[in-house]
This record gives sequence, structure tokens and C-alpha cells, in this order.
Amino acid sequence: MPDHNAPAALGGDDLETWSALATVLEWLPAALDAELLRDSDVTHFEYGILFALANASDLTLRMSVLAGYANSSLSRLSRAIQRLETRGWVQREPDPDDGRYTLATLTNRGREKFHQASPGHVATVNRLVLDPLTQSQRRLLRDISRRILRAIREEKGWQPPLSSN
Repeated sequence: MPDHNAPAALGGDDLETWSALATVLEWLPAALDAELLRDSDVTHFEYGILFALANASDLTLRMSVLAGYANSSLSRLSRAIQRLETRGWVQREPDPDDGRYTLATLTNRGREKFHQASPGHVATVNRLVLDPLTQSQRRLLRDISRRILRAIREEKGWQPPLSSN
């Protein structure tokens, strides 16, 4: 049921904050895709799959786990995995522990592609997101992003392993 006491429109600082974030949400994915497609012939979504598999134990994940990391439906993920399989970068097979599941495994060629694509992608992330910010602003962006994520969903999204940074 709608809250009739809620404001009818955003204004002032709230509108400026929202419009800045909404613009980032629109422009950043296109900028990441453009660099990866130009330099490595993969989309940001496909790079995310390669990244997840490259960082998984035995370079392998269940498709359902990979879909969770990618915030993707299994059908969208399957189409992407099929494109990666066609290129020889990923292979699928039934999970030997439970045949109801399918495993995706990064091949040697896929690992090479991931390593080839990573420097340009990291440079783009640095140039577009991290370099314009101070160290304090980076921590603040991380904290703000985590708060927004928790407001969207209770479960945690993908998080990198703990590092010494």
C-alpha cells in the first residue's frame, strides 16, 4: 500500500544526489563494456564470469553459485557461458557430487583471456572510479555502496576474499 505522506517528488540536495548516482549507474556499465569489448572482445558481464571462475577453488563453480555472484538469472548466465564455451574459455559438466547441478570450469585458454583482459579493465576502473577519489572517499564509497546493497537485499553479494590492504 502506498504511503500517501511520502514526498511526491525529490528535490534540492536529494534530487542532486539521486541524479548523480543514477547517471553513474547508467554511464559506468557502458564505459566498462566499451573498454573490455575494444581491448579484449568480452563484455563486463562475461569478464565478471571469468573473474569469478579464475578466483574459485579449482577454477570451478556451480552455475547457481555463479548466477548469484553475477546477480543473474540462470538463463542469462547460461547464454553467456555458452558464448564463453564457444570460444573455448569455459566448459560445463554435471556436478559429480550431485547431478542436478552443473559446474562451470575456466579452461587454460579462459585463464589466459582473463589475464589478458585484466590490466586494461583494472586501469579503466582506476581511471573512472578510484583515481578521482581520495583514500578517505574510497572508503566512504565502499561503505555507502554496502549500505545501499543491504537496503536492496538482505543477502550479501559477492565480496572479495579478505586481503591485507
